[in-house]
Amino acid sequence: MKRILITGVSGQVGQAVYRLLSSNDEYKLYLTSRTPNIEYNIEELDISHERAVGTIIDRVKPDIIINCAAYTAVDLCESEEDKAYKINALGPKYLAMAAERTGAVLVHLSSDYVFDGKGSKPYIESDSTNPVSAYGRTKLAGENFVQENCNKYFILRPAWVYGQGKNFVKTMLSLAEAGKDIRVVCDQIGTPTSAIEIARVISFLIKTESYGIYHSTCEGSCSWYDFSVEIMKTAHKDVKVEPIKTSEYPTPAKRPMYSVLDNKALRERHNYLMKDWKEAFKEYWE
Repeated sequence: MKRILITGVSGQVGQAVYRLLSSNDEYKLYLTSRTPNIEYNIEELDISHERAVGTIIDRVKPDIIINCAAYTAVDLCESEEDKAYKINALGPKYLAMAAERTGAVLVHLSSDYVFDGKGSKPYIESDSTNPVSAYGRTKLAGENFVQENCNKYFILRPAWVYGQGKNFVKTMLSLAEAGKDIRVVCDQIGTPTSAIEIARVISFLIKTESYGIYHSTCEGSCSWYDFSVEIMKTAHKDVKVEPIKTSEYPTPAKRPMYSVLDNKALRERHNYLMKDWKEAFKEYWE
C-alpha cells in the first residue's frame, strides 16, 4: 500500500484529489492543511515552515507527496508578494528537498500564470515563461525550486480552476441570485478546468515514472464572458451578461490575456486526453 501525503487538502484540487484517491485501496492517505480538522483527520501543516515540512515527512514517510497548497489570491499577491513567495516558492522547495531525501515522488501544482499571455497559439510545456504578476512570479519560482531540488517530480500547470469551494462559477451564480448586472471580460482567453479532471491526471501520472512538466487543462478555449454565458445557460438563469474589455475592469494584478495551454506532454507521452471544457463543466454541474 502506497502512502500519499496531500498538502492543501481543503482547497479545490485538494478536495478533488482526496475524493478520487480515497476510494482506492492501494493508497493510504495523510491529509494536511493550514487549518486542521480533527473530524476529517486533517493535520495542520504550513508548507512555508521548513522544519514542519521535514518533521511530518520524516514521520509519515510518504511514497508520494501531492502539493495542492498555494497562495492563490492573485490580486493580493501584488501587495503581499513576500507572503506569496513563502507559500508558492519556498513551500515547494522544502517539499522537494524532503522528497529527495526520503525518495518520495512529488506532484506539484503550478499555473498558466507562468506565461505572459502575449501569444496567439496554445502554449506547450517547453515554451518560454515570462510571468506578468507577482502570483505568476512566485509560482514559477516554485517550479524552478522543485526541478532544482528533486529528481522524481510531476509539475502540473492547470488554468481557470473550479471545484468545491470559492470559485468563478459560484461568484457568477451569486451575482445572478442577487439580481445584479453581470459584466465580464471578453478579451481574456483560456480554458475553464474542473478540479476533478486535474485529480484524474494526477491519479494517472502517479502510476507512471514519466516525470516532468505537464500542462493539464480541459480541451478547447473560451473567454471569461463565454464561460459566464455557459454557466447561466446550464443553471437556467435568465440574466443578461454584458461583455466588457479588460481595460474597463482594472485589477491590481495583470492577467495573461491569452493563457490557452496545449497538453502536449500528456497527449504525446501517454495518449491521454482531458475532457472538453463544456463536457467537464456539465459533469461538475450534475
